[in-house]
Amino acid sequence: MAYWLMKSEPDCFSIDDLASRPAQTEAWDGVRNYQVRNMMRDQMRPGDLAFFYHSSCPQPGIYGEMEIVSNAYPDPTQFDPDHEHHDPKARREEPRWLLVEVRFRRRFDPPVLLEVLRAQAARLQGLRILERGSRLSVTPVTERHWNLIQKLGAGEG
Repeated sequence: MAYWLMKSEPDCFSIDDLASRPAQTEAWDGVRNYQVRNMMRDQMRPGDLAFFYHSSCPQPGIYGEMEIVSNAYPDPTQFDPDHEHHDPKARREEPRWLLVEVRFRRRFDPPVLLEVLRAQAARLQGLRILERGSRLSVTPVTERHWNLIQKLGAGEG
């Protein structure tokens, strides 16, 4: 099993949106970065776990946990000319972009905010979200980091 951190802007798609979906499951679409696409294709597997991180908002941080429930497959939004994630260079016979499906597991109450993560920087050294200039929407998380953030999410420090 692998662990991930997956970012979304909550005004586009939030942990509450995921929790309200049928079967609490949704396709994680709109990824338009080759490095992230390759991680989804080559490394993500059903059963992996991921933190749901709200970004570009007043209180960025980890708001919950989800499970990867599918292997990567072509993102249909790349083919839809009316969709904001349309890619005119994508071809059905050679898709450029992939997605995985995720399922809600739980919310962190309170969320583990970025400021809390930063305060734990010495213990979270190597966590990509804390690296200067880290902009990827999906990053791997080590088991050690996963366990520490789980404790922070449970109010343990």
